[in-house]
Amino acid sequence: MSTAACPLVALIGRPNVGKSTLFNRMTRSRDAIVDPTPGVTRDRHYGQASWEERAFMLVDTGGIEDDDSDNFSGHIRQQAMQAMDEADIIILLLDGRQGVMPGDHELVELLRRTEKTVFFAVNKIDSPNIENELLAPFWELGVEQLWALSADHSYGFNTLMDALAENLGQTEAPPPLPENTIRLAFLGRPNVGKSSMINAITGQERMIVSEVAGTTRDAVDTMLTADKHNYLLIDTAGIRRKGKTQDKLEKFSILKALKSLSRCDIAAVLIDAEEGITEQDTKVIGYTQEQGRALMLLINKWDLIEGDKKRQEQLLEAVEEAVKFIPFAPVFRVSAKTGAGIKRLFPELGKMHRQFHQRFSTAALNRLLEDAKAQHEPPMYQGRRLKLYYTAQISTAPPTFAVISNYPKGIHFSYQRYLANRFREGLGLDRVPLRLFFRERSGRDK
Repeated sequence: MSTAACPLVALIGRPNVGKSTLFNRMTRSRDAIVDPTPGVTRDRHYGQASWEERAFMLVDTGGIEDDDSDNFSGHIRQQAMQAMDEADIIILLLDGRQGVMPGDHELVELLRRTEKTVFFAVNKIDSPNIENELLAPFWELGVEQLWALSADHSYGFNTLMDALAENLGQTEAPPPLPENTIRLAFLGRPNVGKSSMINAITGQERMIVSEVAGTTRDAVDTMLTADKHNYLLIDTAGIRRKGKTQDKLEKFSILKALKSLSRCDIAAVLIDAEEGITEQDTKVIGYTQEQGRALMLLINKWDLIEGDKKRQEQLLEAVEEAVKFIPFAPVFRVSAKTGAGIKRLFPELGKMHRQFHQRFSTAALNRLLEDAKAQHEPPMYQGRRLKLYYTAQISTAPPTFAVISNYPKGIHFSYQRYLANRFREGLGLDRVPLRLFFRERSGRDK
């Protein structure tokens, strides 16, 4: 896994210019990975996308309203500036049917000042017959290039995406890390102690600590060497609870965390022992599983409830209930303030890292599949017996496997879960997520 964060592309523009339509086209659905661990449904305002095998994260920043007294209110200006600050590439979407509207000039001028790559796309141009006519008014904005586009009918879409993909690879690559470096990202709500935990970890004896420039402006990654093992500790912005007036701010805090998740092997989610586990904590946990990261839970500030046995039991039960579908995630009771419990993390990190990157022979996997079928035969589907022909590992981080079947769509979720559990047990993957693809056999053997 590269230490570079997945590039972030921001869509900005006024309401009803077609951002959501373009967003949906760019984040087209693919064959889903069947994950035995249920996660939190992905927020509709951001998503993973790719073009020509180049992956990126896409965010829709919401409609920028016009204001007669001030083309940008304080809140909207903050959103536009934050989008520019966070994104690697910006797409300004304009409405070709409406023409140049009040506020477009100021928005273009604002974007012209940034050093980021900006695409000025004029939407709702459905054919070459009307392209010149609809583009003409927008040249007064003084930009070097306009991209004619129909997000709804795909006119100009491939051309825009080809140009976008060329720019995705132009970000400066970070220096390489030492081989087998364990990348650990700390996530959680604001003020749960993420930075304090990193400070406590790096303050332990017999550790060599050096700073490495991070990818976010508000955090610095820390390179740490302990007992001949290397660790990259990634601090993240606190993920705020969504509110009525700050939903966009919450969204950007999620994006910062997701960019960090794309760089890590293991996500350490901190929970405040005094406040207990909250709905927002479970959302953060869900984000880690959507990204397929290994997970450990750190109940921080344990020293604040150390003398309250009843409170301790209630908290541990609540945590267990919240992660009952993620049984592989270890839970640690720690205190960044006193340092209690921190040394116990490192042996576990090593075990999780090895499992996360472990590879298995195809022969061993197929023996495991045959044993699973012998113990629990696949059910019938539309009057025919489901057949599972063979399996193979297709990637690591997390360990991911493909199972070839005659009717993959007919495999019920309960049997998928059964196979996932058999793979987890048979391969000793008790500390990391595991994913299964179910594919149809192709070619003459179908």
